[in-house]
Amino acid sequence: MSRIVTVGAAQMGPIQRAHSRREVVARMVELMREAASHRCDLVVFPELTLTTFFPRWWMEDQAEIDAFFEREMPSNETAPLFTEAKRLGIGFSLGYAELTPEGRRFNTAILVNKSAEIGGKYRKIHLPGHAGHEPWRAFQHLEKRYFEVGDLSWGTWNAFGGAMGMMICNDRRWPESYRVMGLQSVEMILLGYNTPRHNPPAPDHDRLSEFHNQLVMQAGAYQNGTWVVGVAKAGVEEGCEMIGGSSIIAPTGEVIGQALTQDDELVVARCDLDLTKSYKATTFNFDMHRQPDQYRRIVEQRGAVKAGG
Repeated sequence: MSRIVTVGAAQMGPIQRAHSRREVVARMVELMREAASHRCDLVVFPELTLTTFFPRWWMEDQAEIDAFFEREMPSNETAPLFTEAKRLGIGFSLGYAELTPEGRRFNTAILVNKSAEIGGKYRKIHLPGHAGHEPWRAFQHLEKRYFEVGDLSWGTWNAFGGAMGMMICNDRRWPESYRVMGLQSVEMILLGYNTPRHNPPAPDHDRLSEFHNQLVMQAGAYQNGTWVVGVAKAGVEEGCEMIGGSSIIAPTGEVIGQALTQDDELVVARCDLDLTKSYKATTFNFDMHRQPDQYRRIVEQRGAVKAGG
């Protein structure tokens, strides 16, 4: 018997610095209502959905920095999203900047069930960019300054009839992110991203931004026999162009739904979780084919070394 999860990938257009959380949440609620009209079980929102991508600026005033963080979830500003989700009977995944009671700061995503209860949390592990001030850049990428490396690893949660996992943005470029969840029999990975088209240290990569985005998500889906739902915050935000390409990708590696714009846009697909079974049982039957003893270098060594090193 098929296990169908109808998913809405809720791409967000640009969010400028002047936009309030109230305005952003209102846009999210509209996308959620649209998803409900398509009988979606689950809506996936992008990384750092509630604000502009603030790590592009060097800031020294801690109060200014902390204004971009959420101290609780739901908060007064985000409560309408939870209230509407419960009314509609729809679940969602949300990315945001988390400030813990202990004063720790993470790039976080949560999984919320159809009763508007938080059932899962993930904190971004592969933080890109730099920590020092580099004003020569067209824009900076200071996630290493504003966030700690996530401390929850990659978990999976029994939700929406299957095994759900989460990752955030740069995590998608690293095969280990998918494999840790693959080893937990993940069946659907929810992934939000904010990805600039321009890469200041390597501008020759710019023309390949969309290609690389699709390449890693499709490979991760196929190599782990899982659905991947990748959702962008896109468009020109504070002068920085971010890619779109929000996609729903099958365990075959095929893209079965994709955004056509760089604005608020909902992509909907009926995803049969049982499509994961044939890949997990044959080509990627980990128990039959993996050789962990030969992979020790992956966990024992951090940087690359020359041959013979």
